[in-house]
Amino acid sequence: MTPEQVAMVKDSWEKVKPISEQAAELFYGRLFTLDPSLRSLFKGDMSEQGKKLMSTISLAVASLDRLETILPTVQELGRKHAVEYAVPDSSYATVGEALLWTLGQGLGDDFTDEVKEAWTLTYTTLSGAMLSGKAAAA
Repeated sequence: MTPEQVAMVKDSWEKVKPISEQAAELFYGRLFTLDPSLRSLFKGDMSEQGKKLMSTISLAVASLDRLETILPTVQELGRKHAVEYAVPDSSYATVGEALLWTLGQGLGDDFTDEVKEAWTLTYTTLSGAMLSGKAAAA
């Protein structure tokens, strides 16, 4: 990622953070619309799950300019999602689609093609690390 892309992701996330609760609801609503079978993977309070999601994204975004420091944690998260939650590989694309859609809803006109491209690269990088963590655990 270029420094400009990192800055775009960070700046746009700052605009989403004030509506994080609503963004989490939008995200999970979209995720379950795209793939209703994923609903069965979530056993707890969805409000708490939404807070965890927003916290995880915030940490990842804050660490984008030093990605190497969080990649081991992201890989471990992928292993955990595979081993403990049996998250299918195919769901990563669906999650990415739901995330980009949610960002588009939350950012409106600020979700430019350039911002979308930066977020796509961010998600692809992080989900790739999660999948490599899963592969290492197999």
